[in-house]
Amino acid sequence: MASMLDGVDQRTQLVGKNRLELLLFRLSGRQCYAINVFKVQEAIPCPALTKIPHSHPVVRGAAHIRGKTISIFDLSMGVGGRPTEDLTKCFVIITEYNRSIQGFLVNSIDRIVNTSWADILPPPNAAGNDSYMTAITKIDDELIEIIDVEKVMAEVIGVSNGVSSNLVENFISQNSEDRPHILVADDSSVARNQIKRTMDQIGVDTTIVRDGEEALQQLRAWADDGIDVSSHISMIISDIEMPEMDGYTLTTEVRKDPRFQGIKILLHSSMSGEFNKNMIEQIDADKFIPKFSPDDLASTVQELIEEWRSEQIA
Repeated sequence: MASMLDGVDQRTQLVGKNRLELLLFRLSGRQCYAINVFKVQEAIPCPALTKIPHSHPVVRGAAHIRGKTISIFDLSMGVGGRPTEDLTKCFVIITEYNRSIQGFLVNSIDRIVNTSWADILPPPNAAGNDSYMTAITKIDDELIEIIDVEKVMAEVIGVSNGVSSNLVENFISQNSEDRPHILVADDSSVARNQIKRTMDQIGVDTTIVRDGEEALQQLRAWADDGIDVSSHISMIISDIEMPEMDGYTLTTEVRKDPRFQGIKILLHSSMSGEFNKNMIEQIDADKFIPKFSPDDLASTVQELIEEWRSEQIA
């Protein structure tokens, strides 16, 4: 399959319209899975892999692709399935997640489909906290599972959750008299936990929801209860790709409502890259940072809270 970047101009037109493109693929069984095309650089037949000594079993090896050495994850094993067997007949999806490039081994590539975030739904509650689904949808009457790749990567390579001690001391002292409150929207359970732990360390209270639609409903519920929302919360931290309503659309809806004026909006996504940094100006978000660095997140939150406090006084 050719480079996914070939149609990037067309795909950027989807931004702010609550639409996305999904790359559909299959692992060891009949179930069809998907990931957002924005995270995909290309999909290629599996190249020769070099074993990495003492690596996690999910890491099947490394490949030299376009001048870079990239770790290749067996996605079937990563979501609790059986190992991929005949690598000569498989494909690798090259992606950029959380500031790094990696490949995911899959059995077959299906196609790319254009759909709406409104048709992407959270997984059923019965799936439980151990599920690797971040969302589900139906395409041509077939159930499609969207994989929580952040969870797979966190389990394989781990994540850093600690904020530097000097930053913690500084933030706690600044927030000692007036503990800030923020709204967090993210469909990944791993990301929600990461953000909450970071905010707890720096003395910031959180209300946490699973997607943009829930975030907007929460804001409106506060306003309908007579709460001055712009004073009740200082900012929103939002993922970009989420079921039902993405972060771009959430930002647009918040900015249209005069009851929410002054609230800072930080877009925080595993979809790193210059594109998202440029998009914040178009949709009037305050800042974008890629996942996941506790110090970067803590520093950015504190910076935006200080801006919000200054504007509240003015």
